Amino acid sequence: MPRAILPEPPEQLKRLSETLSGRIRAEIRERGMIPFSRFMERALYEPGLGYYSAGLHKLGAGGDFVTAPEIGDLFAACLARQVRELSTLPGGCDILEVGAGSGRLAAALLRELGPHDLPGRYRILETSADLRQVQDEHIAETAPDWHERVEWLDAPPDEGWSGVLLANEVIDALAVERFRLAATGVEQVCVAERDQGFGWAYRPAPPELERAVDHVAGQLYHDLGEGYRSEIQLVLTPWLLEITARLEHGLALFIDYGYPRREYYLPQRRDGTLMCHYRHRAHGDVFFWPGLQDITAWVDFTALAEAADVCGLEVLGYASQAMFLLGCGLDQVIAEGAAGNSDGGLAFSAEARQLTLPGMMGERFQVMGLGRRLGGILDRNMGAAEDAAPLCGFSLQDLRYRL
Repeated sequence: MPRAILPEPPEQLKRLSETLSGRIRAEIRERGMIPFSRFMERALYEPGLGYYSAGLHKLGAGGDFVTAPEIGDLFAACLARQVRELSTLPGGCDILEVGAGSGRLAAALLRELGPHDLPGRYRILETSADLRQVQDEHIAETAPDWHERVEWLDAPPDEGWSGVLLANEVIDALAVERFRLAATGVEQVCVAERDQGFGWAYRPAPPELERAVDHVAGQLYHDLGEGYRSEIQLVLTPWLLEITARLEHGLALFIDYGYPRREYYLPQRRDGTLMCHYRHRAHGDVFFWPGLQDITAWVDFTALAEAADVCGLEVLGYASQAMFLLGCGLDQVIAEGAAGNSDGGLAFSAEARQLTLPGMMGERFQVMGLGRRLGGILDRNMGAAEDAAPLCGFSLQDLRYRL
């Protein structure tokens, strides 16, 4: 989307962006061109100035984008059914939500689970002080009876725990490396200073990036060709290891927009999947007012499965969001909503369309479940995946064969 048709931010926010841009330019002048991953990290997470650190209103109709929990409570009602399936875990069933956004999912889950199915603890891993405040206020207002159950963490738990880890639209915001295939080999896509702004620059890829690109290219059925640019996630494995290291028994659910690897790196996707969100407009200009817009990349779910293997986690299921929600009883939830609401369930039906239709969120968003030591809990033999009873969310569709 051309800059000319993107809304102009107010002067106060422009000044915040200019301060952040000045800091990034200072780093470039000191070090030379910087990897795109470094630019993305600072644009999103620079303390007090980055998109997720500066107190901007990000979610919902008045923000920049809408996530599934912002649409209504239907998403949470379905997830609650999956959580209940893990209620007999040894050591209890806690919930750890990574990056809880506005807190709407947490509040809705607490209300939906109710006094009989509440987790032992509902913990939110959130590094943004601004978002913590938003989450705290929303949960206190909309789930006051359960507010005291919620605990905020600066880092993943340092003691063993059992339960369900939830990460909805989290991986897409991890800083990614960009690469370009040149006649001379793999290049690292970098950011340089251009006329008081920023522009693209290139240099030979460092060994870690080159190995990662070669690994991906070796699994494809096609040649990407000279000039092909895309993203690759180098921090995914250490990040996953960090957040799941102390999970003793449980399920980690990752919900995000993405593809399996052979669809992610299609020849026609020659400039990757990088995307920006600004006031409900999706566009590709990553240098537009740094710090005032979201920057994301679609998720390579094959890479997530590979990271799970390194971390000692088992891929228990992979499905589209639509089929996952249906497996969790979406139709029953809508029927119950219709019986209890004066509108006959029209609001739930509208939510369901947005969550499940292929042209909306139903196919673009994918769900992957990673488990650890769930043998016996789900009537399955430890380590014998072929004998496993599927989790309800993956009972109607399992796309692991596409990974």
